[in-house]
Amino acid sequence: MSNTAANAEREWRPETIRDLLTADRLTSYLDSCGQDLDRALALYEWNLAASAAVLQTTAMVEVIVRNAFDTQLVAWATRRGATSWLDVIPVDTKGRADIDRARTRATRGRTTLTHGKVVAELNFGFWRYLTAQRYHTSLWVPALHAAFPGGHEDLRRRRRQVDHRLENLMIVRNRAAHHEPIHRRSIDRDLDYAIELAQWIHPDAGSWIAQTSPIRGATASKP
Repeated sequence: MSNTAANAEREWRPETIRDLLTADRLTSYLDSCGQDLDRALALYEWNLAASAAVLQTTAMVEVIVRNAFDTQLVAWATRRGATSWLDVIPVDTKGRADIDRARTRATRGRTTLTHGKVVAELNFGFWRYLTAQRYHTSLWVPALHAAFPGGHEDLRRRRRQVDHRLENLMIVRNRAAHHEPIHRRSIDRDLDYAIELAQWIHPDAGSWIAQTSPIRGATASKP
């Protein structure tokens, strides 16, 4: 269909949408499209679809990662004679505040507090920062490295690789969640990182994400 025909069928004006979205928000799209407004709006629409694909993929990874972490932390706390790792995990002030907020959210509506509900309320950032250097001795070596049995045999290198993949996924997820441009990113590479991270937990997890994620399809449809 020609641009003329497409424009004739449209019930909205590109200039109106540009003004409603704001020129600032469209800057990167216009720059990528030679200031062609029609092409920029098509790229913006693709960015929305690609963001949805990223959010679906990172949601799959996040749940797998947090459950793998939780399994190892439960075992670690049990070995220490603790009832719950949420009470004894040696995190910093921010991490402790994250746990407190998760407990508050888990009891909204006077819901009975359960361990699983609190774990589900902890945000992606909490889990990502458990792989930071400062927790290498206190958490990674005695517990969390076992969440990624398929990772590198050297535990320090394994932690760094997991930390890098989690950081990358958190960045792209946050950009997608806040409607920021991701059209200049290699979201195929982001998917590769997601698959690799999941594979380190279990090969089936990596295969599931590879076969289910809509990111490859989004990339193929990029205008």
